[in-house]
Amino acid sequence: MLDGIDPVLTGELLLHLDAMGHSDAVVVADAHFPAHRIGSRVVDLPTLSSPRVLAAIRSVVPLDDAPGLDLMRSADGGVLDVQRELMTAAGTGDRDVRFVERFDFYDVAAPAYLIVRTGETRKYGNAILRKGVVGHPPAVGS
Repeated sequence: MLDGIDPVLTGELLLHLDAMGHSDAVVVADAHFPAHRIGSRVVDLPTLSSPRVLAAIRSVVPLDDAPGLDLMRSADGGVLDVQRELMTAAGTGDRDVRFVERFDFYDVAAPAYLIVRTGETRKYGNAILRKGVVGHPPAVGS
């Protein structure tokens, strides 16, 4: 157990997030997403929602510059409640998000460093986050 780390962030997930470099992507996927077909690294968190997992990841991973976050465009093109929750969890607004058509989203997700499949059952509860540059921690003793 680590102090100050969101308990959603398992050791396996933290290991992968730490190994990611600048602009590497992590997909936070809903339960419907073909994670194991598309991804070479998949972490399953079946009891958690996509927004909850995204918020935990954002507690340790900064967003890259435009676009730092992609969401899967809904069938009618409207912004769904789950997508608004994902934007809030990522700390972004409408202007900071790119909406990607469903099948194009799968293509964008395929080269991601990691896919985290959640238990989210609401449709279009998927997000792609690109890792920004992590700041330098303060020196020990300062």
